Amino acid sequence: MQSDASIYSLPRWRVTRWLADCGADVPEDIRLALIGNLYGTLPVFIGGILNSLLVAAAITARSPTPLFVAWLAVEIAICLTRLAVLIIARRRALKHQPTPTDVNLLLSIAWSGSVGYGALISLATGDWVAATLACVSAGAMVGGICFRNFSAPRLCGVMIVLSLGPTIPGALIAAQPLLLVLFAQIPVYLGAMTMACFKLSRMLIATMRAERENDRRARHDELTGLANRAGLVRALDERLSRSGCDGEALALLYLDLDDFKAVNDTHGHAAGDRLLESVAERMRGLLREGDLPARLGGDEFVVLAAGCTADRATEFGQRLIDAIGAPYDVGSGTSARVGVSVGIAMAPEHGSRAADLLRAADAALYQAKFDGGSRCRAASGDDLARLRDLVSRHAPDPALQSAAA
Repeated sequence: MQSDASIYSLPRWRVTRWLADCGADVPEDIRLALIGNLYGTLPVFIGGILNSLLVAAAITARSPTPLFVAWLAVEIAICLTRLAVLIIARRRALKHQPTPTDVNLLLSIAWSGSVGYGALISLATGDWVAATLACVSAGAMVGGICFRNFSAPRLCGVMIVLSLGPTIPGALIAAQPLLLVLFAQIPVYLGAMTMACFKLSRMLIATMRAERENDRRARHDELTGLANRAGLVRALDERLSRSGCDGEALALLYLDLDDFKAVNDTHGHAAGDRLLESVAERMRGLLREGDLPARLGGDEFVVLAAGCTADRATEFGQRLIDAIGAPYDVGSGTSARVGVSVGIAMAPEHGSRAADLLRAADAALYQAKFDGGSRCRAASGDDLARLRDLVSRHAPDPALQSAAA
């Protein structure tokens, strides 16, 4: 899929939106990736325009009539404009600025029409050397069009018809009976290649959907839909890198449910799962825009809060304690209650790396649990020392050992 570093704009004009349309149910991130594919790579683009320019120049040198001179001039103008648009679009995409996608699509159509025009006038002149060169070039361009543009099958179909379709009237103008076979051959070829573009587009979208779903599963908890540890660490690293540039405060709240094991033992694991889902919902209800909730596994949760001071993080932690501590319906008309302890770490005060922040918040969390649970505690410089002391007195507890590591 398209890299997050470069984002190309979706087309805005009605005709270009129709040309680039890939289906009503395609998610926007996939649409953006498909638009990025239409810009292609610079080497492939340069190879295509060099081929069409060389063919037009060679035929014009052989027959320097006004028709061919005009064709060469149009080819040069279109190719240079397309190259300029491609360079501008790439620069803007890297800066996440609007890109000239509509112009790029219309220039692709114009280039295909120019290739087809060259084949038409070459056939019409009766110069079979020029006609052969122009028609072979047009046929070769069809393969390149399919390879480069099948992510937008309508655009691909229009370009195929414009580049090779004119050979049909060209054969009629040439008045050569043998060329009439093109009336049967070319439509079948054009139809087959267009159908292939639609099939390749469907396959590409299906692959992107699968990739998208696999990425979602890799970064999200299956039970609650929250980010998992991998998703949290990735988001935390990204936000830490940004906060280091703009000086934005970042709070990490580490939550651990109190007495959750009793719910599983008393009501069963299905009831425990329902409770965890409810905890996730209550967390979502308290989040601000830009906050990221995560479940690290078991009954451990994290909230990553951007633009949050230490005082606000403590207030937020207390609201989480109050909301999560309310009774839960665990099925069969029964209810259960759990508490939650919260440890808070601030960036950059307690670290500028994900591992450092998680370690500091984890140490504060276990101090809150040691103080009696259902408490909110901010990390301090002494927390890790206290945690190591707890480990020495409660060595069999693997959770404490992991936190102190």
